[in-house]
Amino acid sequence: MTETMGPIRQPRQLTELTDVHGFLDEVRLRPGVWLPGGSLKHLESLLIGYRAAMVVHGIEGDFDFWSPGTQGPFAEWLWHRLGRYNPLGWATEIEREAEATSVPAVELFFSLFDEYRAERGQAS
Repeated sequence: MTETMGPIRQPRQLTELTDVHGFLDEVRLRPGVWLPGGSLKHLESLLIGYRAAMVVHGIEGDFDFWSPGTQGPFAEWLWHRLGRYNPLGWATEIEREAEATSVPAVELFFSLFDEYRAERGQAS
């Protein structure tokens, strides 16, 4: 069965993005550009760098993926959702889950991320 898709959105410039969710929408659009080999560890590193840049530039705001001393709300949600905790982080756990279910890790991440956003009433 073929699924009908809407028009394909063109990538935006980084200067057009306003938050990490917009950044992740760009990663979703072209994961091969951002994540060598589809590695969520690369995504986790990008997000830690994003958070570090926020701190360096004095940008206040909630951040779902990492803050010094905590893995962040997304990881907490994931541990509750999966019923287990992984001290190695959300990226490692999703990659393990993806391997066990034969789903590409990036696809599984974005599926979980969409679920996380929906539960919090955040637009995708």
